Amino acid sequence: MENFGGMQNEIYNAGLQGMLPDYPVDFATLEKRGQQALGEMLTNYVAGGCGDEHTQNSNSGAFHHWGMIPRMMVDCTERDLSIDLFGMKLKSPLFMAPIGLNGEATQDRHGDMAAARASAETGVPFCVSTLGNDPMEDVFEACGDTPAFFQLYTPRNRELATSLIKRAEASGAKAIVVTLDTWLTGWRPRDLNASNFPQLRGKVMQNYFTDPVFRGMLEKPPEEDPKAAIMLFAGIFGQVLTWDDMEWFKSVTDLPIVLKGICHPDDARRAVDHGADAVYCSNHGGRQANGGIATIDLLADVVKASGDTPVLFDSGVRSGSDAVKALALGATAVGVGRPYTYGLAIGGAKGAAWVLRSMLAEADLLMAVNGYPDLAAVRDAGAQRTDRA
Repeated sequence: MENFGGMQNEIYNAGLQGMLPDYPVDFATLEKRGQQALGEMLTNYVAGGCGDEHTQNSNSGAFHHWGMIPRMMVDCTERDLSIDLFGMKLKSPLFMAPIGLNGEATQDRHGDMAAARASAETGVPFCVSTLGNDPMEDVFEACGDTPAFFQLYTPRNRELATSLIKRAEASGAKAIVVTLDTWLTGWRPRDLNASNFPQLRGKVMQNYFTDPVFRGMLEKPPEEDPKAAIMLFAGIFGQVLTWDDMEWFKSVTDLPIVLKGICHPDDARRAVDHGADAVYCSNHGGRQANGGIATIDLLADVVKASGDTPVLFDSGVRSGSDAVKALALGATAVGVGRPYTYGLAIGGAKGAAWVLRSMLAEADLLMAVNGYPDLAAVRDAGAQRTDRA
């Protein structure tokens, strides 16, 4: 069992030698420094949400009206944060949620590789996005022995979709995470006001530009005619998916299929009925649709409807305590998004690893103080709404 909470002793002991942390351990400072490092244009994309960003803000704010009751006289000298997922034993319940602009987040514009190295260092699985500045083969290799997943934006061309899935499979992906809510992009004022959509400027396109099927659809290679390649991408991005498509996904690969974007219990039931290997409860961090309900408030119903099928969760997770609350409400694994991308911006792989370690340390210490020696105890304790009479 990992002693994640031991990180705080490392920090305090270093302080006795006059050494302060290079990176912050709280989200507010991390966000400030991360946005300074990213600059205005990239911050608009990474930090921005849909509409007036009410749903995005609700996602993170809603964790504050969930609380947990501590239990005393429990031996929590050691804590076990490990989980079983897709037949794998993982040492913690965190994973790195897919973010399509990771590649641009680091100074060298190889943020995907830095995220993969952070995954390898921490043992926190990385969900590699379709959108990246480095080919997925290189990114999966950089993950080392830590399992990784592949997030698919399903293109309208099935031959290309199959190629992307098969490349991920050959690269060692342990699951295919199919994003359901992004066959087009939502109304994002920050990007619109800046007239900036990074993909249309050729950013994070390497999984397309290196794909043999995609390249075969072009008269000239992307490196010779990038404009034509970008226009082809724009024309085939975003297949509208229905439940009938699950049969095709299951026929293409034997890897677990995870459906990302499930927020309604009826959809969770249908996902299970159609063979989904996991349900991913997420509203895309509030980036795709405004006016929705905070995802943490929907999680328990999705978990109940999913039965024995594992439920992954993200949207608004900013701390280790947020992650524990999601686990208490039934999530099997919890995705971290913007925090680790800010870590990439301020410190590359080391910065992202620091953020992940900080969140795990906070989660571990919360469990210790509250009398939860393992995640089964966390789920037995549950979480309660604190804003209801």
